[in-house]
Amino acid sequence: MNQIFLPTLAAAGANPNSGSAILIGIAPWLLIFVIFYVLMIRPQQQRVKQHQAAIAAIKKGDEVVTGGGIRGRVTKVSDDEAEIEISQGVRVRVIKSTLSQVLSGTSKPAND
Repeated sequence: MNQIFLPTLAAAGANPNSGSAILIGIAPWLLIFVIFYVLMIRPQQQRVKQHQAAIAAIKKGDEVVTGGGIRGRVTKVSDDEAEIEISQGVRVRVIKSTLSQVLSGTSKPAND
């Protein structure tokens, strides 16, 4: 059985510095990177862009959720801060980048 594979191994290892041997060695790594990019990196970049666009488009009356889980309605917006009313008469100022979700300003709660 060794005699069958010996000539094949000798032929494959005869010229290890050829261009095709290098390409065959690099091809699996390139394929893994392309698959990783398509399945992991690209979708994450798209989600980040959507999140940044949603935060940049915040306006008075929008309902938002902060990174800490506090939900409130936007009452005032400046360049990098937003004032959020979390309860009747209770307003807090937050940095816009700490907002985790922007909900529609016209949506109604399901139980009303």
